Amino acid sequence: MKAKISDVDRGHAVYTKRNLARYDWWVLGVLNNKVWQCPTSKLESFYREHLSPNHLEVGAGTGYFLDKCLPPLEEVESRVALLDINRDCLDTASVRIADYRPELYQENVLEPFEIPEGKFDSIAVNYLLHCLPGDPEKKAIAVFDNLLPHLIEGGTLFGATILGNEIKRPMLAAAMMSCYNKKGVMANSNDGLGAVMEALSTCFKTFNVEVCGCVVMFWGKGRKSKA
Repeated sequence: MKAKISDVDRGHAVYTKRNLARYDWWVLGVLNNKVWQCPTSKLESFYREHLSPNHLEVGAGTGYFLDKCLPPLEEVESRVALLDINRDCLDTASVRIADYRPELYQENVLEPFEIPEGKFDSIAVNYLLHCLPGDPEKKAIAVFDNLLPHLIEGGTLFGATILGNEIKRPMLAAAMMSCYNKKGVMANSNDGLGAVMEALSTCFKTFNVEVCGCVVMFWGKGRKSKA
């Protein structure tokens, strides 16, 4: 009997080495600019604003934004770590930024995990939340709660996610999201701006969101004590 694939596994199974080889062209070149209507250049600027030399990248992807935005090694001493449930993503991204000698952690961010080498000044969760199954607010809170122990006091957690609800989506974007949700590549049919903001306000003392097309960019600072 064929084993049942979990919703979490289905969400990252598409990121094979073969598909990662065309990810930058398709997702960052076509979908961002033409379908989600949030130019990759805007996401790059957002990265540069919040990225630190002591950084944890959650959802490694192809390493595109780190490759483009990390400061040159000759300018500043850097520590970079990659965390992803998918080994192909870790391998692809680590090769791309090999000069930075990234630490690699194969973990499920929806569950607590250990990183023994110390905390980070910045943590990115870029294009991650819309791939994770579950209630929009609860999955975001779970991710933030599992990452905050690894962020220094005063550090910044930032990222972007594609919204599938509570926004006006162009017809093509709605069709693409419907297709990707049916395939399990995305799990954002119910993901709205309100859920992202509620999760941020639950976990952080200070936060900000900015909507661009179908994408919301966000950052949070200062761990909020929970009653």
